[in-house]
This record gives sequence, structure tokens and C-alpha cells, in this order.
Amino acid sequence: MQKKLFVGLIKSRRGIIGLSILGFLLSLTAIAILVIPFDSYRLWNDPDYWINNPKTAAPFWTSYFGSKDFEHVSLDINNAKTTSEVSEGIRVDNFGFEINIQADDFPDDFMFLHSVKYGEIPPVLQIDVTRPDNNTFTVYYSSLPTTSSVNNTFTDRIFSTNNNIKESLSPYQSFFSFPIFGIEPQVLLFSDTNNLQVLHGTYHISQKFFLFDNSSSIENVGVILGGKVFGIMGTDDLRRDLFVGIIWGIPIALFIGLTVSIFSISIGLIYGVVSGYKGKKIDEGMMRINDIFYAFPTLILLILISITFRRSIFLIILILMTFGWMGTAKVIRSIALQMRNFQYVEAAKLMGQSDVKVIFKHIIPQLLPLTFASVAISVPGAILAEAALSFIGLGDPTLPTWGQMLHDANTADAASRGIWWWIIPPGLMIALTGLAFFLIGNSLDAITNPLRNQNKKG
Repeated sequence: MQKKLFVGLIKSRRGIIGLSILGFLLSLTAIAILVIPFDSYRLWNDPDYWINNPKTAAPFWTSYFGSKDFEHVSLDINNAKTTSEVSEGIRVDNFGFEINIQADDFPDDFMFLHSVKYGEIPPVLQIDVTRPDNNTFTVYYSSLPTTSSVNNTFTDRIFSTNNNIKESLSPYQSFFSFPIFGIEPQVLLFSDTNNLQVLHGTYHISQKFFLFDNSSSIENVGVILGGKVFGIMGTDDLRRDLFVGIIWGIPIALFIGLTVSIFSISIGLIYGVVSGYKGKKIDEGMMRINDIFYAFPTLILLILISITFRRSIFLIILILMTFGWMGTAKVIRSIALQMRNFQYVEAAKLMGQSDVKVIFKHIIPQLLPLTFASVAISVPGAILAEAALSFIGLGDPTLPTWGQMLHDANTADAASRGIWWWIIPPGLMIALTGLAFFLIGNSLDAITNPLRNQNKKG
């Protein structure tokens, strides 16, 4: 029978489309597991992990359909041209970066990164920017914090909002033909001297460290220019790469959908078969329990649990399984009422086989093809249920689920702000995953449902 189901599935147009979509999702899952760092999953809600990304940046490909937006630039020590010289006992380590800017707008911000190991005498850091017009601006000059430690490692990020940078740029008023007071450093530094527009060309950024003892060393340096576009799917208000969230959301969605569907359908299958097979008072009692579960206010329970306990994806799965089997049980029970009178079932009972053996050996195996179809059809409902719960704030906030992403977007008023890339991709992924399992389940149902087969023949 399983072979018949598989053959029928691959012969069905809907089945092929569904399997193709599912294969695509599974390949993306493999990419998430094998390529994307696991820290991006574990630290999804940690702002420090995403600090090097731009804030609320659109996908990079949006620049192809309009003005050329500034694309995010992130350089580290591996991208730097390094020189070192010693003069009068002072070692000067210089790290030079080249950045070619051809965008039509300014960066949103910039950061200078450094990590330095030193002793009691702190190094001095000087940052110079040589522009395409050959003007050199010293944008930062300061010593690092003093320390009593012999071997201290200091790591810091100097943002464009740093007061030292603003003060360092103010003396350069004579270079510009317009007032520079109140202009943000990320605009002034990359502006033409005659007009407030981007000065295109190659910029040379130098981070120069003056080191006063031989034990001092530069562990890392970097330059980040915050772009208006970044990555395949852009970023959100917390600078998180939404592509990473979308990709990590696939295995989570598949895990939720398949786990809830398999267990709830299995519970409903066994419960319904037992109820229909036993009949009479047992059937009546089991159906009343079924009705109680149907009438139970699941949403209120979830709200109470979310207030009382720590919200967890496993808790959500458990609740969805607990209250997701009743419909299957009713359908299976009606089939079991008929099957208990079949000749092979009666023959098994006359041979002295126990009720448990009759149920699990003779009845349930006949229902497995229908169960497979029910599992596939139920997966979209489970995924959508989790997404809906997350959207209203009852999901697990620590995981990059698609529902949680939509919740964050709604909280940040992404729709009214025009941040469509924060809303549309997770919504499309929910729809795409649901479509895959719906097509597969519909195809399996068409194969296993005798009424459909008869109508088709007729």
C-alpha cells in the first residue's frame, strides 16, 4: 500500500509540486544547519551579536529598481593594509582601509572597531580619513583607557555619534562652502565640499596606534559603514539579518508542524478506533470526553500558561497536540463503527484474538493510508497555529520563528513605516510551507479516499 501511495503521489501533478516545494525547503534547512553559524540561532534576540549590521536596511537588490542606495560595508583586519615603524622608542602600527563609494546617498552611520592588548601605558589611537578630493580629516584622536593590569585587552566601538568625532570635524568648516553645524558626521565626512551630496570616489581610512611598550599588540581593527541596503532580505530594527531568521525558521516550522500533526493524528487515530470498536457505553463516554476537549477554551489556557510559566516552543507544541486530536478521533470513530462489523474483524474475534490485537493488527493498518493523508493536511494548520500564537505574543520569544518575526514587525509598526521586507517574507514562507503539505495531503487523500476514486471513475 505504501508503494501504491508513493507511485500515486509522484504521478499526481499536485503531488509533484508539493514534493518539489518540500524539497526546496529541506535544502534550505540543510543550508541553515551546515552553513549559517549556530550562534545566529542561539543569539537571535541578543543585540550585541548583530551590532555590526545596519539598522532597518532594505534588501540589496532593491537598489536595482531605483536610486543606488548605500550598500553596507564591513571590513576587518584581514581587509587592512598594515604597516609598522618604530621612532624614538614608540611603535606606530597603521591599518589602512580603502572604500570606493559610488552610491547616491550617505551611509546611515559608521563605526571604527578595535581590540588592543597593552600594559600600564595605554596606546593612543588616531583615525584619519583621506577623501577622493585629497583632503585628509583627522576624525578621532584619543588615548585608550588606563589600566593597572600588565596584560589588558581592550575592545571598543567608536560610533559616528561619538562626541570626539563631532569635535574633531568642526575645525574643517573652511573646507566647505556651506555651514556644517548640525550636519551628522556620516554625512559631512562623505560630502562634496561645494554641495551637500555624496562625493564619489575612493576613501582611505587609517587607524593608527601609537604603542609605548613592546608587549602591546593589535588584536583586531575594523571599519563599518552602515548601509541602507543589506543582504538578501534586509534587516530589522534590532539589526538582525532577516534572511538568517527566515532560513532558521524552516526547520523550526517543519519540526512544529510534523511533531504536532503526527502525534495529534496518532492520538486521534487510536482514540477514535477504540471508541468505535468498543461502542455502547465506552463509545458514549469517550465521545463526551472528546466534546469536553472541543469546548475547552484553548486560547485562555495559553494566556494563563504564558503568564504563569516561561514561554517555550515545547510547551506550545504540547498544548497544540493536547487539543488537536478531537476532529481526527470523530472521523476515525465513524469509520471504526463500520469496520468492526467487517468479516475479517469478526473472524479475528472468533479466533480468540484480544481486542488490542484486533485493533492494532487488523483495523489500524487499514487506516494508515488515510492517516498519512491526514498528517500531511494537518501540518499547515499546526504551523499556522504556532504563527498565530506567536503573532499575538504567546510564542517563544527566543526563537526565530516566522510568527515571532511577524509579531516583532507588528510591534515596531513595520507596515506603517513601509518596512515591507520585515513582513512579506515570513508571511510568504508560512503560505509556501502550508501549500507544500496541502498539495501532498490532497494528493494522498485523492488516492486513499474511495469515494473520490469512485467519482473519478464515474
